Amino acid sequence: MRIAHMLLSRGFAGTERATAEMCNAQCRDHALLLILRRGHRGAGRASIRDALDPAVQVLEVPHWWPRRAVRVALERFEADVVHAHLRRSTRVLAQLHPRPATIATLHLTVNGPHFAAMDGLICIAAWQRRDIPRDYRGRVFMINESIIPARRLSADEILARRAELGVAADEYLIGAVGRLAHSKGFDALIRAFERAALPSARLVILGDGRERKRLARLAGERVALPGFRSDVKDYYQAFDLFVSPSRREPLGRVVLEALDAGVPVLATATEGPTEILGRYGGDLVPIGDIAALARRLRHHYEARTPPMQHDLSAYHIETVARETLQAYQSLPAARMG
Repeated sequence: MRIAHMLLSRGFAGTERATAEMCNAQCRDHALLLILRRGHRGAGRASIRDALDPAVQVLEVPHWWPRRAVRVALERFEADVVHAHLRRSTRVLAQLHPRPATIATLHLTVNGPHFAAMDGLICIAAWQRRDIPRDYRGRVFMINESIIPARRLSADEILARRAELGVAADEYLIGAVGRLAHSKGFDALIRAFERAALPSARLVILGDGRERKRLARLAGERVALPGFRSDVKDYYQAFDLFVSPSRREPLGRVVLEALDAGVPVLATATEGPTEILGRYGGDLVPIGDIAALARRLRHHYEARTPPMQHDLSAYHIETVARETLQAYQSLPAARMG
């Protein structure tokens, strides 16, 4: 097949990571085009382009008024299917009414009428189905978010990662990963960590974003903000506890990556983590409840919650890529040219 993906965002967060993994998997057997906006690099100059297989064709279109450039690109590429990611890409695609079949992944939710113009919608969490209008006439698919299992680090490598973060072997390391934005709730986590007053414990938040300066002002001497790491999945195994303190989290890719690493997970009861931890086990606290979060931090610190291994094969990229291709093939034949 000739598959075009569209992602008109900037930076390299969970959606961009998932899109890169899908493009890299599909380009092994199919012609692959990824349409990006100019100015796609975010905080710390992070970009999806740095994670792509060289076999993926990339086209950058203007940030403002990209429709003409997208139309020309799809016509020249002769796509069989166009896969949109996030609201802006889906809106542009809906406005074009292209010849190829169209499909969008709900990385968030149905947050605009343009999603109804797609031939197919992919839900990555069960709760998303309730937001799809009852009169939607396209196909709806339940396909998990993808992950690539992380390599297993040796004991020496884990100690080296901890040392790099300024954490001694005998200290308790609480880790968090994500874009430094208000919705991610890292300010609440810092406050809860300070309230818990755990001796011989450190908090490390990996990531970058617009909230960095504000978080740095909140952070005490035992809190570190090392910035963005392209190899972030290697760091999960260095954590004694992983925390997702989000105020809103449609899925929680970082939760899956923490489970893959075997690290215990503590999360706020947002949509995605509630669903994931309901399957695999973990600890949930109310959204924004700093006192409750502090109590659970102390609980895990005192209990030294042990690592656990999980069967996440339903989320592995090979499984997800196969199911996504099957979804493409089931879209209206007339639209497939």
